[in-house]
Amino acid sequence: MSIIDIKNLTFCHLGSITPIFEDVNLQLDTDWKLGFIGRNGYGKTTFLNLLMGKYKYEGSIYSSIPFEYFPYKIEDKDKITIDVIKDVKGEFPLWKLERELNLLQVSEDVLYRKFSTLSGGEQTKILLATMFIAEEDFLLIDEPTNHLDTYGRGLLAEYLNQKYGFIVVSHDRDFLNHIIDHVLSIEKNKIVLQKGNYDTWQHNKHLEDQFELEENQKLRKEIRRLKESAREKAIWSDRVEETKIGYGPTDRGYIGHMAAKMMKRSKSIEKRYQRNIEEKEKLLKNIEPIEELKIHSLCHHSQPIIEAQDLVISYDKKEIFEPVNFTLNQGECLVLSGINGSGKSSIIKLLIGEGIEYTGKIYKGNNLIISYVPQRFDHLKGSLFQYIDDNNLDKTQFLTILRKLGFSREQFDKPMDSYSNGQKKKVLVAKSICEEAHIYIWDEPLNYIDIISRIQLENMILKCAPTMIMVEHDKKFIENVATDVVELVSKNRI
Repeated sequence: MSIIDIKNLTFCHLGSITPIFEDVNLQLDTDWKLGFIGRNGYGKTTFLNLLMGKYKYEGSIYSSIPFEYFPYKIEDKDKITIDVIKDVKGEFPLWKLERELNLLQVSEDVLYRKFSTLSGGEQTKILLATMFIAEEDFLLIDEPTNHLDTYGRGLLAEYLNQKYGFIVVSHDRDFLNHIIDHVLSIEKNKIVLQKGNYDTWQHNKHLEDQFELEENQKLRKEIRRLKESAREKAIWSDRVEETKIGYGPTDRGYIGHMAAKMMKRSKSIEKRYQRNIEEKEKLLKNIEPIEELKIHSLCHHSQPIIEAQDLVISYDKKEIFEPVNFTLNQGECLVLSGINGSGKSSIIKLLIGEGIEYTGKIYKGNNLIISYVPQRFDHLKGSLFQYIDDNNLDKTQFLTILRKLGFSREQFDKPMDSYSNGQKKKVLVAKSICEEAHIYIWDEPLNYIDIISRIQLENMILKCAPTMIMVEHDKKFIENVATDVVELVSKNRI
């Protein structure tokens, strides 16, 4: 066990005047299993890069053990996998890697296939296993679940639950609850460290926010009272000044002397009130509320809106899952579940009109208007405002949704190429929320999206009840919003 000691850490990106971190002081035990949470764009990955020494900063970061970062940067994905691992890790005892792969239920034969031919889930598991070959490093694991299905996430949770000495960035609440013993959270104006799992943090955060909201309410009342008093003193000061003029036979020298004395006193009182107001305003907490999102879906006369009977999708005449049956009615949220490669995205492609080979029956209501969120966001480039124009979006509505999802106003003027993966995904989700449609079809909408935004989307679905079909692997999210879960049983499961 050793300590990672962070003192007076301050960091600001080049060209920006607003620091991401300011005077941060933390002590982290290298035996802890830390979950790292916070809004997209608040600096989680930046913080990990600071620990790695990739950026210049003010303050100090001391650690007696080395850091290692996931995901590794793979230079040549066409190499044989074992050679890829040697490129990032150097020479190592092969049995150690095989031991870790066995725990993750990955066959050893994948080591001798080209890395580029492996699925995203296989690549993730292999690189995570590689991290744990050397046990002396402190591991910085950045969003390991994005390419894993529900089963793979459960397996990874069991694996990491047996390990220690890491920080893991994740937005999957159920996953975090199973593997961490401390939470590091980035909020608008601070970094908070506390013991426990996600549920513990959420409970404490709720209590803290309630307390701070009550304190804010008291402070606002006090500020309002002080401002009213300050205005009264300013009026009194002006009236005192007017008495110097006088009317009739008076001792103007005496009046002037007394008026000046009273003027000085009133100005002194006014300044004192102003200082009190400024001090009170500094105490106001910058609380981050979970703002409400709204989606305005269209009603359709058909019931059900979509129905599948003995549906099977094929590629090159080869069926990829067992026949499935499902119906989707107005206001329902159907979730497609199954292992990676089981055909979930293929069903979505079929529903949005792509030419997919299938057998069985699929019924869709006439003239259905569909709003679609794809998995990939590589096409998001250039100006956000040009994107708004190209997609005929209501500018005010779209930008308001992004603000509620944690975007700063400065972010709007930046090219979308510079956005984090989570911010890019939010652009796609916000676009869909803006669109009035009969059905919303979202393919893994939560990939890279932070916990607070997930809760916002949950609340929106529960309150507005749009008709939806989605592919998703966040267990807690599915439990909260799904009216039905269709499990695809792959015919090619290894």
